[in-house]
Amino acid sequence: MIEIARVDIYHFSAPIEEPIVTSFGAITARNNVLLRIEDQDGAYGWGEIWASFPPCGAENKVRLLQSIVLPAALGRSYENPVAAWHDLTRLMRRHALQSAEPGPFASCLAGIDMALWDLAARKADVPLWRALGRDSSPTPLPAYASNLNPKGTPEMIARCRERGYRAFKVKVAFDLASDLKNIRTIADDLKDGECLMLDANQGWEFADARGAVEAFSELPIDWIEEPICVDEPIEHWAELARLSAVPLAGGENMLGQAEFDAAVDLGHLGVIQPDVGKWGGISGCLAVARRAVDAGQRYCPHWLNSGLGLHASAHLLSVAGGSGILEHDAMENPLQAPLAAPFPPLIDGCFQLSDRPGLGVEPDLVTASPWLSQHIEISA
Repeated sequence: MIEIARVDIYHFSAPIEEPIVTSFGAITARNNVLLRIEDQDGAYGWGEIWASFPPCGAENKVRLLQSIVLPAALGRSYENPVAAWHDLTRLMRRHALQSAEPGPFASCLAGIDMALWDLAARKADVPLWRALGRDSSPTPLPAYASNLNPKGTPEMIARCRERGYRAFKVKVAFDLASDLKNIRTIADDLKDGECLMLDANQGWEFADARGAVEAFSELPIDWIEEPICVDEPIEHWAELARLSAVPLAGGENMLGQAEFDAAVDLGHLGVIQPDVGKWGGISGCLAVARRAVDAGQRYCPHWLNSGLGLHASAHLLSVAGGSGILEHDAMENPLQAPLAAPFPPLIDGCFQLSDRPGLGVEPDLVTASPWLSQHIEISA
């Protein structure tokens, strides 16, 4: 039984020298919102809430947690994290609708769920992958270098190779001619066993996306991610899937089981990418992952914040099975390693989970302290 007795909220913000450039705007700082949840027995767990964009979104989620979500969660008892996630989702339903903020509320609940799973696994003295049903230690998980900017990409990929990456995802949906030239240059330089993915970040209008996916289909690409907005008519997604010889990917901006069920049932996405800190946490994302893998789709978790959520994503991937690959932030990220210590290096392009209890890592609050913006304590 888990009774939420105390929660610590930590908001970190670290400026970066090279902004991350996307089709929707630039990210100039790394914002991370972490939760430390303690139960009635003093056991604890860590969770992370998606807070990459916009920068003020992190502050909004801290206030939602402090004023609405955690007061409702404190003192409540649950048999397990799944029961907690479903109950808190029910409790927050009207708040999310009334405020027209379903996304921020879903992110807050996802972070709570992650922390409760970490707590439950630590309390049982088992790694999270075992608590989720895996019997044997995971083999190293293939990982890809993500967040790569559209300028200077060949040089960045060369540096990524030196760090152990063998797969790369590059931002597109700026100028099609420039995008094609950049991706052709990168594709021509791929080594044996390497692969390349594209991320449009919902950047094309449907009419432009039709030509873009056909043009990129001529290149050796593993997937094209979010070519159009997630809320475009399903007929548009289906037509792009027919036009593209390359699988389409998406899921990081879907909210709710029904949206993921539709993506699996209709089959227009070859790659399903729920984000453990945006919606569902461990409880929701594992259900999506298993259903996608059973349907023959690739489950490749989306994640681009600190190393804490990266470890949660890796545990999910190790349990779900299939031919997925782990998203691994390769751009400047001062908070990635300090918030998930000890942070493992890539070995031969792969990420290795440990046998330590829970997520297997712990935020190093001393090292991360220069970037701490807020710390709020809430007790029952």
